[in-house]
Amino acid sequence: MNTRDVVIFSGERFVVPQCIQRIDHLSTHGWQLRYGGTKLFSDHSQDGSGARRALAMATKELLRRIATLPAPSRLRRTPSRKKQSDLPSGISGPIVRQRAGSRVRDCSFAVTLPRFGETPLARSVYIGTENTYTVERYQEALQRAVALREKAEAAYQRAATRERRAQAQALKLKMGSLLGKA
Repeated sequence: MNTRDVVIFSGERFVVPQCIQRIDHLSTHGWQLRYGGTKLFSDHSQDGSGARRALAMATKELLRRIATLPAPSRLRRTPSRKKQSDLPSGISGPIVRQRAGSRVRDCSFAVTLPRFGETPLARSVYIGTENTYTVERYQEALQRAVALREKAEAAYQRAATRERRAQAQALKLKMGSLLGKA
């Protein structure tokens, strides 16, 4: 997990993990956790003397949330407003094409399968030819395409959560001196 150096108004320097922001505004001084909702951990002082303890509490809460919540995902769950069809996100079609040497056109759905940390895969789900195409075959192929996409999304989410939790363990080791003081 990434960290950055933050110097607060009192001149004190801290190593702060991502998902934690410093808030210094008028009479509010503290660290705001932004992971699975927001929560402010106040310094309970005007001079910044409680900042170290507040950061330790915010970091402990961050580690607790990472251990219990699924990782945030940037996968699109709903179709784009610009999408012309009513198909779910990651599925397009039906695509009609005529292969070389064939007299009959065939039809299929294109499905994008996300993979965490890798490029997405593109898969095709066959519907039928212009001679065999029916509404029932369309619905069956759409169900297969949706199931394929959902399975890939679930695998992506598991991999993202596993990676985030591994990063949290590394963060825990890196910030051990801070976490031991709170």
